[in-house]
Amino acid sequence: MPSSHENCPCMEHCPLNRAIKLIGGKWKMQILCSLHNNGPTRYNHLRRSLDGVSSAVLASALRELEKNGLVIRREYLEVPVRVEYETSARSQALIPILDALGEWAGAFGVSPGSH
Repeated sequence: MPSSHENCPCMEHCPLNRAIKLIGGKWKMQILCSLHNNGPTRYNHLRRSLDGVSSAVLASALRELEKNGLVIRREYLEVPVRVEYETSARSQALIPILDALGEWAGAFGVSPGSH
């Protein structure tokens, strides 16, 4: 018998599995929290605010978050071109859930932090 639920027939249609795919992975939740806390943010400022993230990983995560409607990328036609990222309404709805998850983790002695 498998030790995980990967073979579970409901995984393909499971809403929780879909949610984890959208926000799971290294740096996605930190990116969303940073954008929520700081508002519209330029790429380099975001990279500096996330200690340890590589440019390649940040760019990939931002593309995925944008593709999934969680981050909005705004390009301003200035010289030089200015690009800012911000949370979408869809990800704003996620913040109370992340706060609740942080409170849940706090019950186990893990500091929830701020979002």
